Amino acid sequence: MPRLAANLSMMFAEMPFPERFQAAADAGFEAVEFLFPYDWPAEDIARWREAAGVEIVLFNLPPGAWEAGDRGLAALPDRQAEFRQSVSTAIGYAKALGTPRLHVMAGIASAQDPSRRAAYLDNLRFASERAEQDGIVLLIEPLNPRDMPGYFLSGFDLAAELLDELQCGNVRLQFDIYHRQILCGDVLTGLAGMMPRIGHVQIAAVPSRAEPGSGELDDFRILRRLDEMGYEGFVGCEYRPAGSTADGLGWIDRWCGA
Repeated sequence: MPRLAANLSMMFAEMPFPERFQAAADAGFEAVEFLFPYDWPAEDIARWREAAGVEIVLFNLPPGAWEAGDRGLAALPDRQAEFRQSVSTAIGYAKALGTPRLHVMAGIASAQDPSRRAAYLDNLRFASERAEQDGIVLLIEPLNPRDMPGYFLSGFDLAAELLDELQCGNVRLQFDIYHRQILCGDVLTGLAGMMPRIGHVQIAAVPSRAEPGSGELDDFRILRRLDEMGYEGFVGCEYRPAGSTADGLGWIDRWCGA
């Protein structure tokens, strides 16, 4: 059975962020992930994590000015210095929190622009070398244009092509089942074909992005296939509960009994 990680940016949002760690633990989660930790000192987050007894398995590099529309910096050639600082910031947090994976957001940019592609590859090589010193895996994730219009990395074939070009052992694919279905479907074939490149999986119902098992896909079958494929990593529950988080957790019992 894949290990589940509660995404604290979306789940348990009915309570303050510091309280979500214990709420996740009380709900039976042994691991958590979230988008960005940078509004809180790392030592505070470490304390909340330790008190709850959960592992933090993933968060994102600083995305730039999120409220102004930034969605990452890696494919923006005119912001390389800012990107490199974001790498140092994220690795500092990851070391303090014992987090082994960091998602590198690409940014809003055209993948057809050679200068953007070159900047993306150059920045990932820099980040890979820096992260490797601390045993950290970097992840890249294709995002669908409905949720993230104009995002540089909006295709799984492109992600595979870039990973093959990079040839960096600690840069891997973040396979989000929700984004995969919206982008191109064929989820099980995609998982099987890309499994050697996958470093993390996330799940949510399509199209609502609510609890798994409530949408158009047979999410439980997908989770079973992950087991059959030998996936040993975490599955991040990156969904927005349809009601209260606790009331929606019955999907886990249904999966376990499926």
